[in-house]
This record gives sequence, structure tokens and C-alpha cells, in this order.
Amino acid sequence: PTRPSADLPLRLLDLSQPLFDNAPNCPVHPPVSFRRTADHPDGGWRMEEIAMATHTGSHLDAPLHKIAGGPSISDLPLETFVGPARIADLRSLAPDAKITAELLARSLPALAAGEIVLLATGWGDRRAKTEEWLRHSPFVDPSGARWLVERRVRGVGIDHYSIGGLGPLNDETHTILLGAGVWVVEELKFSAEVMALAQPVKFWALPLNWPGCSGAFCRPVVEVP
Repeated sequence: PTRPSADLPLRLLDLSQPLFDNAPNCPVHPPVSFRRTADHPDGGWRMEEIAMATHTGSHLDAPLHKIAGGPSISDLPLETFVGPARIADLRSLAPDAKITAELLARSLPALAAGEIVLLATGWGDRRAKTEEWLRHSPFVDPSGARWLVERRVRGVGIDHYSIGGLGPLNDETHTILLGAGVWVVEELKFSAEVMALAQPVKFWALPLNWPGCSGAFCRPVVEVP
């Protein structure tokens, strides 16, 4: 029998975005495809076939994603993807807003070295194939990326498919973060319950075991104290 969740020793809040056929994704990547290849009753089994880029939905970027010869997702120890995280509430930002060093300093006054930074812009709640969501999200600009590196954060996440947006600064932002060994988790979604938690939160985002890949799908969660 299934145990009631109240009896479990650990409670987790999900920060992931669902994936499904034709789900919203980065417009320069292949469309998301889910195809059922077998089903009951005729097949005796149910099975699906999926096709999409490795950087789709809730996923992790390893340095290799941008840095030639950099560590792949399988080169990073699992323990690095679990740890204390601080959530910056940036839900008041307008489309195309830059997340600068000054904004991060105001939003994360208690940030400590080795912590993970999670940026809640509100775009996770707007996920859809609209021009606004696809091309006009708030994004970390190069000054913000350098600020995060200087504070020696372990990783940084955002509730959109690209931490650097889809404009001309995206390349530099990714290069600064991944070049410094700071992993990136993208396509998060922050519920009201997550935003109300005392900080820092305990964050988990374990990647799939894909040797040599530049990134991998993950299931990001936070622990409820």
C-alpha cells in the first residue's frame, strides 16, 4: 500500500517544469516530441518515445555547454548539485530587464560563498509559446554574471530556458558563468509555498547519468524544513 505523504520523513517542493509533446522550449532548439509507441490493450505494454535537445525543460548546463574542453555533466560530482540556496525575488521585473550586479547585490545581501543562487523572475509562470516568453524574458547580464562569480557561488538557476536571455549578451553571460565552473540550472518554477520558505533553502537538482554530455535533464526540488 502507498504510504501517506504525511508519514514520509522528508517533504519536497517541486521546482520543475513539465515536459510534454510540443511543450514550450527554446525556439532555436528542435520541438519537443512525445510519441506513444505501444499501448494497452493491443500491445500489452505502454511505452513512449521522446525527442528533444538535452537543454530542454528543467535542465543543468555543465561548463562544456559553452567552454571547449570544459567539464561535462558527468565530470561534476553529484554532491555539487545539492546544497544551501538563496532565492532572489525578482518577480517585479519588466520584460527584457537586465539582472545586473547592482540588482543582485540588493536582492542577496546575505549571500555566502559556496551557496547556490536561484532567480525567481516570474517567467516560469508565463511559460507558453508567446513572443514575450520566447524572446523577452529578464536575464542575467555580464555584470551580474561577474558578480556571481566573484561571490564564489556554486551554481545559479533561473525560471526561464536561458539565463542570458536570447539577445546579444547571452553568449557572454554563459561564458562568464560556465568558464568559472559555475553550473547553471534553467527552466525552474517557483510556487508561492517555495517563495515563503525561510532562507537559505536546501536545494537538489540531480542530473541524469549522461556521460560526456554538455547538460542533462534534472528534477529540481527544495526540502521543506
